[in-house]
Amino acid sequence: MNFLAHLYLSGDDEEVKLGNFIGDYIKGSKYLDYPENIQKGIILHRKIDFYTDNHTLIKEAAVFFRKDYGRYAGIVLDVTFDHFLALKWNEFSHEKLRDFTRNSHAIFLNNFRVLPLRVKRFLPFLIQSRRLESYATEKGLYKALELMAHYTSLPGKQDFALATVKEKKYLLLAFFYNFMDEIIHYVEKESGIKIKKPDVGNY
Repeated sequence: MNFLAHLYLSGDDEEVKLGNFIGDYIKGSKYLDYPENIQKGIILHRKIDFYTDNHTLIKEAAVFFRKDYGRYAGIVLDVTFDHFLALKWNEFSHEKLRDFTRNSHAIFLNNFRVLPLRVKRFLPFLIQSRRLESYATEKGLYKALELMAHYTSLPGKQDFALATVKEKKYLLLAFFYNFMDEIIHYVEKESGIKIKKPDVGNY
């Protein structure tokens, strides 16, 4: 799960959202330096990552990206699932994606002083580029992978990734929908967070 999915799975509490957003950047017991609900969000982030990384559906779906990405295939799948979540947003939330994004940006800015330094550094670009919204397009997916390849050790194979998403789209979407059902159930049961979804029947 990437930025958008982590925020979505946080429910309505702003501090939980903030904690979930910064979760990757708070190591070990450092989470204890934060207020209770931000701690809850950081712990939630860790639980989501552990659940995702060890889920059979994720391991099966990541195979499609393994040819060029190797051990990084799961990371590419995370970003791809954020793409699908943005693309199918109206099936998962009553709130428009643009409004959700703006509200999330406001939370980050209102709590800027408590953000880890690394988050402070990339936050202006994340907001300016409207990255959370941009996940909904293939161009946005490509750009996100391109940026990750530039700033991290992720291989610069975004052409392969996008071609794979196009070729295997409906199969990957089936994995996505099945996994979202399961992780929403997991988060609600494990953390007592209510994820409010529209009543759209079966996907």
